[in-house]
Amino acid sequence: MNEHIEPLRGQRILVVEDDYVVAVALAGLLEVLGASVVGPIGWANEALSFVELGKVPIDAAVLDLDLHGENSYAIAQALASRQVHFVFATGHAADEVDPHYRDRPRCTKPFDERALINALLPRSD
Repeated sequence: MNEHIEPLRGQRILVVEDDYVVAVALAGLLEVLGASVVGPIGWANEALSFVELGKVPIDAAVLDLDLHGENSYAIAQALASRQVHFVFATGHAADEVDPHYRDRPRCTKPFDERALINALLPRSD
């Protein structure tokens, strides 16, 4: 298939999502779009440890903002410090995101496929 059909081909994308049904659906969508899915991981401490260990390379991540009542900002910081692009996935409004992270891409649930693709495409900056 070509990149128009699989726009995320070759991308290893970490999925951090605590809702099993959403995680499975998101992973399936990402695979259809050509990505290799890493995870999903549903707990903040597990995801943070995974990123910090760095044993599995990842190109981007989709982070649920609220993981079993904990926010994912520490994971976001770990990813940012490793220059890994990430997208917040949330049902929260933009003004509910910590001001430090409001410039980061955010996709609302339920996912709009085109918005998710655009948010995850590799950056040239």
